[in-house]
Amino acid sequence: MIRSLTRLNPLRMLLALLAVAAAAAVLAACSSSATSSSSGGSSSSPAAATAGSLKTATIGGATVLTNANGFTLYSFAPDTSTKSNCNGACAQNWPPVKGPATASGVKGTFGTIKRSDGSTQATFDGHPLYTYVGDHAPGQAKGNGLNLSGGVWHEVTVSGAAAPASNGSASAGGGGSGY
Repeated sequence: MIRSLTRLNPLRMLLALLAVAAAAAVLAACSSSATSSSSGGSSSSPAAATAGSLKTATIGGATVLTNANGFTLYSFAPDTSTKSNCNGACAQNWPPVKGPATASGVKGTFGTIKRSDGSTQATFDGHPLYTYVGDHAPGQAKGNGLNLSGGVWHEVTVSGAAAPASNGSASAGGGGSGY
């Protein structure tokens, strides 16, 4: 009986090691695909706000800016052309897009600002750019029209006009379009 237990333990240990190795491989594959288009971003979230080339997409009938992974970019109404008013917990929910950034074929002015933490944030037509952690897949705009963190959030359209709220969470008379 002792002999059969001795044989069983190494087998169980081998199976456990194989299961751990398989789980690590799956996690590594997911992590690398989520960050493959990143160029220096510190977050591995698919919605991570990273510097570089931006794109456009049509979401809810509006042509909006997206990050390289297709996640909608937002502006925050209380921001100015030289200052982000989204820091701390706000910036955890609305990660700033690190700058500089560009988008091929988009008319408008791309620039950068210095954030309070010293990092550089991308801007479009004078609006600091953010992603939203509530968007879990490309093409979503769950943050559009939300009144959170002291102001209203808008998806950034290439036309320069604030997109209409696309979700039921927007406050009526949310104030300021940010444009």
